[in-house]
Amino acid sequence: MTDTAPRDSAAPSVLFVCVHNAGRSQMAAAFLAHLAGDGVEVRSAGSAPADSVNPAVIGAMLEVGIDISAETPKKLTTESVGASDVVITMGCGDACPYFPGKRYLDWQLDDPAGQGVDAVRPIRDEIERRVRGLLTELGVEART
Repeated sequence: MTDTAPRDSAAPSVLFVCVHNAGRSQMAAAFLAHLAGDGVEVRSAGSAPADSVNPAVIGAMLEVGIDISAETPKKLTTESVGASDVVITMGCGDACPYFPGKRYLDWQLDDPAGQGVDAVRPIRDEIERRVRGLLTELGVEART
């Protein structure tokens, strides 16, 4: 996953944004990177990034074979939005800058902050379902 890498391919670029970049946006970015491979450029960021990724989120993702333990929350920048074709917000409110011509989606999802792995699993599963749908919309075949 990249943060603000310049566009150097024809692959669509997707930015996932939530407040802390410690849960929902990290899971979504990890699923998209895992399922799309090089077929999509993936970014994630937060309007008020946490110090680290939520341990329950790391645990829930490990259960499905995706290790995000090395990820760190990143600050949302105007550059990261500008470099993305699709911006998916997850409860970041009005903090996300608007650029004409970008596609914006808002995914209403429960916040895993302060939750245990049992509570994170259904959020994780819903994010995976939505990411798979996004891949279909983008015309990118999911890897198995």
